[in-house]
Amino acid sequence: MSETAPQTKSRLQAVRAAIESGRLRPIKRMLLSLQPAETALLLDSLPPAERELLWEAVDPDDEGEVLLHVAEEVRTGLIRGMDDEELVAAAGELEVDDLADLIGDLPETVTQQVLRSLDELDRGRLQRVLTYPEDTAGGLMNTDAVTVRPEVTLEVVRRYLRMHGNVPDKTDCLFVVNRYGKYLGTLFVTRLLTNEDDLTVSEVMETEPAGISADQSAAEVARLFANRDLVSAPVVDSEGRLVGRITVDDVVDVISEQAEHSIMSMAGLDEEDDIFAPVAASARRRALWLGINLGTAFLAAWVVGLFESTIERVVALAVLMPIVASMGGIAGTQTLTLIVRGLALGQIEWSNARPILVKEIAVGILNGLVWALVVAAIALVWFHDWRIGVIIAVAMTTNLLAAALSGVGIPLLLKRLGIDPALAGGVVLTTVTDCVGFMTLLGLGALFLK
Repeated sequence: MSETAPQTKSRLQAVRAAIESGRLRPIKRMLLSLQPAETALLLDSLPPAERELLWEAVDPDDEGEVLLHVAEEVRTGLIRGMDDEELVAAAGELEVDDLADLIGDLPETVTQQVLRSLDELDRGRLQRVLTYPEDTAGGLMNTDAVTVRPEVTLEVVRRYLRMHGNVPDKTDCLFVVNRYGKYLGTLFVTRLLTNEDDLTVSEVMETEPAGISADQSAAEVARLFANRDLVSAPVVDSEGRLVGRITVDDVVDVISEQAEHSIMSMAGLDEEDDIFAPVAASARRRALWLGINLGTAFLAAWVVGLFESTIERVVALAVLMPIVASMGGIAGTQTLTLIVRGLALGQIEWSNARPILVKEIAVGILNGLVWALVVAAIALVWFHDWRIGVIIAVAMTTNLLAAALSGVGIPLLLKRLGIDPALAGGVVLTTVTDCVGFMTLLGLGALFLK
């Protein structure tokens, strides 16, 4: 269950007050009542000095889980402050799939010690997970799937489970495989419990849907879980052999990361950054996109400079320029946001882009005409020149049309080029709407306001 902002705030206040007073015992008691992800959120929310004190209060048995949930940059700092023995102990508390997420951040000497501490079965499971990229189904999966054969009876399966003693968390089904490990179907626990003992697994199992390919992207996996209301799902290799399972808690993490990535990318930032990172490091990361934005601003300024003489003759155009640029930017951002969301959800691709483009053009023209008339009327009253009203009306309509075209076309093009539309789309779109708006307004002014 996610915690509310007031809960987080009160905990953070309590932790900071305890740290300032030098009392760590109340903090330790509080941490024992929290989930690792909640502790990680507190660590992410503290400046480095206070973060170190809170980390000292974390139960050693929970350190591995907490490291998994903190931001990557925070994790690097915490690991740097731990000795090899602590790191080996923390890693040893993790399940194999969680260990796969952490092991790449550990020092090489610690990694070797952790691998030596695993038994042969777990070492093979870990190596299997590590063969797949992190953002794929294979990198996301657990290797603790419970399998059964199709020819055995339900009574035998139930006896096997009782003998086994326990099953992995979030097990809503068992996976049916043949003698070669090839995935055949799913035996839901409800069917196992409610059917007759002498029925075989093959008689009650589900053969659809097929297993998820280990190479499938994490984003596609998240969509499958959302569309099919899955709790768990089998993962298969290229030959159809069962290699693991994905559970809904893994998918929730993916969805959360995607949402955070989209928000941060709009500003050219990384969701794994430490919000309390040193000033120099933060400035260096943000400098790139500030530089890109400066370059696009100079491009827009160059367009304005082409009409310097027109602006000198008709000051009203300089007054109205921000209105045209702002309206185009807002309209374009609205369209861009819809398209980026559609791309993220798999609702939009090149095959269905045309009707979306037509619709957005129609919206742009309609809004352009409505607001152009409003602004034209205001400009006429303000400057007492009907030509200025007409010019800004035409410029605004043109810019809203350009905004619609750009809002659809730019993210699709960036996606085709392998560039994150959420990261670069806003900068490119703003440049287009500024240049088109200024060019249209000033160009028409140069032609008709002599």
